[in-house]
Amino acid sequence: MWKWEAEGKAKAVIAIVHSAYEHHRRYAWTIEQFRNSGFHVVMGDLPGHGEDSSLNEAHDEDFELYSKYVKQLVEVSMADSLPVFVMGHGMGATLVMHALQTHSIECAGVILTSPWLNLRIQPSKLSGALANMGKLADHMKSSHEISIKELTRNYDVYVQEKDDPLFTNKITLKWYRELQNLKKNTVNSVESISNIPVLLMTGERDKVTDPVFSENWLSKQKLCEYQFKEWKNAYHDLFHEPERENVYYYTESFMHNVLRSIGYII
Repeated sequence: MWKWEAEGKAKAVIAIVHSAYEHHRRYAWTIEQFRNSGFHVVMGDLPGHGEDSSLNEAHDEDFELYSKYVKQLVEVSMADSLPVFVMGHGMGATLVMHALQTHSIECAGVILTSPWLNLRIQPSKLSGALANMGKLADHMKSSHEISIKELTRNYDVYVQEKDDPLFTNKITLKWYRELQNLKKNTVNSVESISNIPVLLMTGERDKVTDPVFSENWLSKQKLCEYQFKEWKNAYHDLFHEPERENVYYYTESFMHNVLRSIGYII
């Protein structure tokens, strides 16, 4: 993982967990926004993603590796003795949710965008195998037909990223089975996460995941401070959408309010 230093004196650190199939380079614009606003940024690639994705024919990594990665990312972010915000997108948001449910994360606040709780796009070949075949089929491979076209309606981003060799959506049945378990466990957990400020944002026209499930999850948490925002007309990747500057400023406002509430002068 890598660390990008803030421009000038840092007021906090933000640790970012990206979604499935992508990599940290897709967050260059977002990282620069945070840096320019006085935040250190810590981010890397999930196991099996980014450069590592070229080493395997399909995603087959153990989800326990993802959980260990999220824990390590948060620990690295605490090295500066500054307030830490944890941000997760897509499957990364679900990993953060699961981490919050299974153990306490010492952070100032959490930002979740477009969590994967109920997918609208399913790998049809594996969906049938999941119900009808046992572990003998664990290494069956398929494509999860999520592409840049489904993620954002920002044409400039689409042109730039449509042929990205590091964006890989090949998966195995074993990997998909673990994804299903992650979503199920996150949705069905009856215990509330720790009482920390949460901002959860979704896109009204998200083609990948159903925003209703995210809102329902948030409403079940016993939190003193939380915000839910659905961005009109937006697709899945909020920080890539045409209105991403507004998305950023909304996020920054949430972070500033949290910092003020714990005694920091902005």
